[in-house]
Amino acid sequence: MPADHPGAGKLWGGRFTEGADPAAASFTASLAFDRRLWRYDIAGSVAWAGALRRAGLLTEDERRAIVEGLAAVREELEAGRFAFRPELEDIHTNVERRLTEIAGPVGGKLHTGRSRNDQIALDERLYLRDVAGGVDEGLRRVQAVLVERAEQTVDAPMPGYTHLQRAQPVVLGHHLLAYVFMFQRDRERFRDCRARADVLPLGSGALAGTGFPIDREALARDLGFAATSPNSLDAVSDRDYLAEFLAAAALTGVHLSRLAADLTLWATAEFGFVEFSDQFATGSSIMPQKKNPDVAELIRGKSGRLTGNLVALLTTLKGLPLAYNSDMQEDKEPFFDSVDTLEAILGVLPPLLASLTFRTERMRQAAGEHFATATDLADYLVRKGLPFREAHEIVGRVVLQASRDGAALEDLSLDELRRFSPLIEADVKDALGVEASLRARAVTGGTAPAAVARALVTARAMITPP
Repeated sequence: MPADHPGAGKLWGGRFTEGADPAAASFTASLAFDRRLWRYDIAGSVAWAGALRRAGLLTEDERRAIVEGLAAVREELEAGRFAFRPELEDIHTNVERRLTEIAGPVGGKLHTGRSRNDQIALDERLYLRDVAGGVDEGLRRVQAVLVERAEQTVDAPMPGYTHLQRAQPVVLGHHLLAYVFMFQRDRERFRDCRARADVLPLGSGALAGTGFPIDREALARDLGFAATSPNSLDAVSDRDYLAEFLAAAALTGVHLSRLAADLTLWATAEFGFVEFSDQFATGSSIMPQKKNPDVAELIRGKSGRLTGNLVALLTTLKGLPLAYNSDMQEDKEPFFDSVDTLEAILGVLPPLLASLTFRTERMRQAAGEHFATATDLADYLVRKGLPFREAHEIVGRVVLQASRDGAALEDLSLDELRRFSPLIEADVKDALGVEASLRARAVTGGTAPAAVARALVTARAMITPP
């Protein structure tokens, strides 16, 4: 194409008689964000050159020249010497144009039978396979620190809460392990997402499939895919794999936010359960005494980005007809932002958790306050033969009277307790202590130290690499 042709420099310029308006060209370009896919774009192009060779569309010398040219492009990109050209719109065109400059006209044969529609679907799937594995490892590191802290606090009582009101005693290790199991579900979701993304779209062309005899099954093997897409229309328009990733990321963000919310609440003077290391806190520009848990607060805050990115993609996709539409270019920024956000959080959270100082004596004191063992008194009456509903009513009256008297359950004498039920005997004192309450909950999944020790074995197995 002549250099002065209006479409010069574009892969699609031959049909056009006018150049793009500068504002339109800038508006439609994706290079600013899709350039991070260069490694995957080159890997796909190397495999595609092999597929063209098998189909008889390239000679071996041509295939080798293309592969060597792509290696030179990769080297420039790795070294930071690659000259990105914004006018070429996207990473695909930038790589192909530079390949042609290096390898000569044979570079123009690489796009035979291929469209940017199946090319970008390939690049995204390859990228997702990598980052899903990275997120999985990041979550495993968070779990590992939580397991370590749980092992240190398997005998440390603290109040458990419902409705943000003290409910029953638990041990701190049990509370921390709750997040370990939450994050395990998150890891499983990312693995499921990765498995469903492990399908080759390349060879689907723009929408109807390639018109050349490409062995797509061999191409899938070359790129390490588990399967080949069965429908070309679906292959180029499908972004379910991104939606799944963003859904898993959003739910992970919710779990991360809940953990951060616990820690920031516990760090208040009103709770006094934990102190943040100076390394993960900041001060106030006006109040010299302040120590703010900014890192945890930002973890909590960034969960909003993860949720918003999922909603953004689903909103973009919901009304699109088959097959590819330029709206789908909007899939990348929320995807990349969620990847970056998760990587940032999962990088800072393990050392933050490792550096926390838990004030276990304060937790132990709080665990026995505000009638935390009232349910244990009801359970005691049930063991004496009373139906639970009656026991609940009796203990409610005990708590009401003790509350009026400003007394704790443990402070009430046997005679005072027997006024509410003659079933109460001297052994009741053994049921009202925090340690007794904890020991009683030894069922699988319970908060008894013995049960938590068993849960730790399960958790250790989850975080041990195969």
